[in-house]
Formats: sequence, C-alpha cells, structure tokens
Amino acid sequence: MNECKIKDYQIVVFGLIIAVSSVISAGILTNGIIKYQKLQNQTITVTGSSSEEIQSDNAILEVGYKAQAKNLKEGYALMAKNKEKITDYLVQNGINKNNITFGQISNYEVNKRIGNYTTNDIEFYRFNSDVKIKSDDVNKIEKLSQNIYELINSDVEVSYTNVQYLVSNLDSIKVKMVGEATKNAKERAESMVKSTNDKIGSLNSAKTGVFQIVPVDSTDVSDYGINDTTSIKKKIVAVVNATFTVK
Repeated sequence: MNECKIKDYQIVVFGLIIAVSSVISAGILTNGIIKYQKLQNQTITVTGSSSEEIQSDNAILEVGYKAQAKNLKEGYALMAKNKEKITDYLVQNGINKNNITFGQISNYEVNKRIGNYTTNDIEFYRFNSDVKIKSDDVNKIEKLSQNIYELINSDVEVSYTNVQYLVSNLDSIKVKMVGEATKNAKERAESMVKSTNDKIGSLNSAKTGVFQIVPVDSTDVSDYGINDTTSIKKKIVAVVNATFTVK
C-alpha cells in the first residue's frame, strides 16, 4: 500500500469515527433532554375547596336620629332629650349601658326660600347624630333592629339603621379552611393519577384564593371575595390551587 492510499484510508477511518461519535453524542443528548423534560413535567396542579357553615357571635347596630329646631340652643336641648329616650329604650330592651356609644352631633342651617330663590335668613336648623349598640347576643340585636322605629312613639325621629353580624374568630376559621381545601386538592390529585398507577408526592406550591363568606342559602361568588355582614348564619368557602409532584 503506497503512501497516498494510506492517507486516504486514514481519512476514511477518521471520518467514520467522527460520524459514529456524533450519532452517539446526539443520542445521549436527546435521551438527556427527554429525561429532563419528563422530570420537569412530573407535577400536577389541581384546585381544592372546602366549605363550612358558621354563625355570627357578635353584632353592631348603628342607628341614626335627627331633630329640627328654630335655634341652636333649642336644637341641642332636643338632641339631649332624644339621647336620654334612646338610652332608656335600649336598656329596657336588655342592652347594657357600657355597650351604647353615642356619636357627635352635627347641625346645619336651612335658609328661607322665596319662590325659587334662597334668602340669607335662617328658617331653622337640622341636627343629626347616631348611636352604636354592640352585643354578643346577636338574636337580641336582630330583634332590636327590627323594632327600633318604635322610638317614634317617644317623638324620636330615627333616620336610618344599619346592622352588622360578625364572627370574632374568623381568622382562625380561615386558617382551618385553607388546610381542609389543601387536603381536598391532594385527594383530587390522587384520584386523577390513580388510573396511571402514579402516586402523588410532596406539595410543591399552593396559592390561596379569595374567601366567599355569604348567607347560608346564597350562591353568590365574586372574583374579589365576599364578606357578608347582613346575616347571622353564613357559609364560608375557601379555594386553594395546589401543585404536587407525581411519583
């Protein structure tokens, strides 16, 4: 074999070595990518929820009242009498004086009108104030809110009422509900992979959704969450988006 043929042979062999190495490297790389992708995809994201009926254990009733008088002295005296009448009424209905808080009195003047024109002469003054009643007897507050307009029989003009029914341990209830929603999410994940013979592993991440606190019979839902204060009996719904590893 002359020198020229030897060089050609070496070139061919070298080329074959490079080609085989490239194929092997490509196979190793491809296999590595497949395994990496498979590893990356071994998670499942599910939504879990939990719901529970809860009951308010305290309430706040706010009552507005007003009066009208020809001058400031007469008006403030009238509001003072109204305050006494309201206090007596509340105490007679089982409310402790320590749970009654009166707001400040505001007033404004109303000028006389001649036809379509308002003059600079004061015709009378209007006075406004409010009282807040707190109690852990929510049923008593409910009854009181329904009957408070009886004050009109004592010449007290009630302008508005607003009642709120609250839950004092709401934060601890929310924590418990999140735990139950996460547990529900895992149960759903296990049900989804059951047919593939896979198993659910550890919790990778979890995101809590907004809470829906609504009257018991309500089906209302809001993207921003709902916090009902109008009903004594409520239903709280918690939602959790959870991601688990799949083994």
